[in-house]
Amino acid sequence: MPAPKKALRRSLTVTSAALTALAVLSPAALAAPGPSSSPSATPPASMSAVGGARLGKPGTQVDLAGGAPVLPKDVTARSWIVADAESGDVLAAHNAHWKLAPASTLKMLFADTLLPKWPKTAKRKVEFSDLAGMGAGSSLVGVKEEETYTVHDLWLGVFLRSGNDAVHVLSAMNDGVEKTVEDMNAHAEELQAGDTHVVSPDGYDMPGQVSSAYDLTLFARSGLQKKDFREYASTVSAEFPGETKKDKKGKTSRESFEIQNTNRLLSGDSDVEVYPGIAGVKNGNTTNAGSTFTGVAEQGGKVLLVTVMNPAKDEHNEVYKETARLFDWGFKATGKVQPVGQLVGPKSAGNPSPEASGEAGGAGKGAAGTDPVAGAQATGGGGGVGIAAGITAGVLVLLAGGAFLVNRKWPLPDLVRRRPRP
Repeated sequence: MPAPKKALRRSLTVTSAALTALAVLSPAALAAPGPSSSPSATPPASMSAVGGARLGKPGTQVDLAGGAPVLPKDVTARSWIVADAESGDVLAAHNAHWKLAPASTLKMLFADTLLPKWPKTAKRKVEFSDLAGMGAGSSLVGVKEEETYTVHDLWLGVFLRSGNDAVHVLSAMNDGVEKTVEDMNAHAEELQAGDTHVVSPDGYDMPGQVSSAYDLTLFARSGLQKKDFREYASTVSAEFPGETKKDKKGKTSRESFEIQNTNRLLSGDSDVEVYPGIAGVKNGNTTNAGSTFTGVAEQGGKVLLVTVMNPAKDEHNEVYKETARLFDWGFKATGKVQPVGQLVGPKSAGNPSPEASGEAGGAGKGAAGTDPVAGAQATGGGGGVGIAAGITAGVLVLLAGGAFLVNRKWPLPDLVRRRPRP
């Protein structure tokens, strides 16, 4: 490409980014979405009753039977939910259907919608237009214009680094952001996630973009039906392609660099330990949303999903700490509480009621170039569909113990069990 034309295209890209930044700072953008813009906001008196009438009520919903542990008192999130990933039983919830800004946890819906569209080996040479329109301050994995990436590379960027640049390239492969938003909204409707309205596929704060703890949990549960989704969500670190360089002799080379998963219950941090049995899923943080997180973990043959949105306590990694407390409670409370609702299945399962059962599909081999997950091993016996996992000689091995059980409600086909850290 001649230098002047290339410079012009770069100029147009910069101009587009500048206009986007101005749009983000406009009064309309600053007013988006109302409920999540003020720490003193309260949930609506009546919310969606999808999954059960109690889930539509404000406040904490739980039925403690004899011997059941009390809920942790130091959970400050505006909205949260604890659910059995296999049966769909909601063990406890707090403002489950409150429509709030979702941040990058919305990428779970993005992945669940687009993952089946291309094989991992498909390639994309990034065009300047692919990266246009990203919001100011977006999280990035380091995608470069005019470099070629595999779909596998891009999904690693989405799951590990929450890269909005990787999201926009995949959206371009899907005929653009507008088409991708349409697809995501249609898929949310299929999953009966009625609290969700997608405006930007990456979860960036936009006017009118909302979801709920209930819907985010549906997205995680649907995504985890897909093998590739599970593998990406449970990957702690991986190699990502860098920029192509040319030496003085004209020889080109391209090195890679390591990326780490920003899910602190998976990767750990100075004040957060790796959670026993954790296997994903996705975290997020924006101005409107605060911190958001959906996680899945397995202990003693039980698989739980926990979603936490916007803790009021302003402490480092608070969203992970509150999630861990709810996981601890959920594993102790299983079998000792009456469900307060259900995670519904998708419409296409044949029965839109909570009794629906169906498969989301998905395929793919182990993620080449990724490190096996390392964490505390789950306790207890576990067998059966929903718990098929093991680490052998340092290699992630997924043991598919049959696809589905007809007497379960849209169960998880298998889950990664984690090995102990050295």
